[in-house]
Amino acid sequence: MIGILNYGLGNISSISNIIRHVGGESRIVSSHADIEGIEKLIIPGVGSFDHGMQGLHDGKWVELLQEMVDTESIKILGICLGMQLMCKSSEEGLLPGLGWIDAKVEKFSFQTHDDKRVPHMGWNTVDVLKTSDLFSPEQNDRFYFVHSYHVVCNDKANISSTTNYGFDVTASFQNKNVYGVQFHPEKSHRFGKELFKKFISL
Repeated sequence: MIGILNYGLGNISSISNIIRHVGGESRIVSSHADIEGIEKLIIPGVGSFDHGMQGLHDGKWVELLQEMVDTESIKILGICLGMQLMCKSSEEGLLPGLGWIDAKVEKFSFQTHDDKRVPHMGWNTVDVLKTSDLFSPEQNDRFYFVHSYHVVCNDKANISSTTNYGFDVTASFQNKNVYGVQFHPEKSHRFGKELFKKFISL
């Protein structure tokens, strides 16, 4: 059973629908009691960094999520803002992030690429850097991105794939039971379905 964390932000219904479409089961997790029986958890996210972190604090999720990470009891996937919340900090806000990944979140800034617009919006191919639970090097997948901020990993070993938008941008990372994708797999058609299948099968 996959839990989809409801902390006030994210495309919960879209994620639930695609999980069901590929043969998985999901449950909306709105209270701590809803965690019972969950093997994997998705943290979705659309919106600002501080708003997202405040939602996690208001729901008293931070300590419980930290316990999941420390014990490696549940695999956790962050999508878009959900991925960024896993980092230490963001230029978008003042609140500290969850700090599960040694990374910071920076706003796109283009000095020499007049053709690049912010937010980065549209389909991009991802370059797989290493075999991971969700990616393999022979893949040439395209995913749908919508974001004005991007993750900068201090520990490059955590990066599993990149995409190019004026420069190489972290498209996904993995560290033990923590996974993050900057794109929206729930909006990425067959490529997104394959990623959810892999996450379900972990």
